[in-house]
Amino acid sequence: MNQTPITLRDIKKLRLERHWSQEQLAEMSGLSIRTIQRIEKGENAGLESLKSLAAVFETIIADPDTQEKIAQIRKEEAYIQNLKGLYKLVAIAVFSLVAPLIIAINDASYWFIFLWFVFSWVLILSIYSLNVFDFFGEVWKQKMIAKRFGK
Repeated sequence: MNQTPITLRDIKKLRLERHWSQEQLAEMSGLSIRTIQRIEKGENAGLESLKSLAAVFETIIADPDTQEKIAQIRKEEAYIQNLKGLYKLVAIAVFSLVAPLIIAINDASYWFIFLWFVFSWVLILSIYSLNVFDFFGEVWKQKMIAKRFGK
């Protein structure tokens, strides 16, 4: 089996290289002639259709639209995981500040220590946020270019 993925746009080329008609391809793949025609026109194909065509051509068929969707889903999942990490870190910070706050309330000489804890957590959360979330990413870059050069 050829492990190089082909795209839906290559289906017609592969069919013609083998000198098959659309009817022959439809019969071999178990798909309707109309489905073959739609795929060759560039319309999307279902997962089962892709599997059938991949089996007939003994290759892997990759739908570029599907690949883009998968990449977008991965980005979204990574963002959610990073957001969960931030929320967990904030929760840990709040819980770890409870005891120093109680001590500082009971004895005013400990306010300095409490403020050091607060400052430390603010610093940690800031560094985490800057490293994990892309504040200065592509969108920011485009805004700055547009602002500076009027694009």
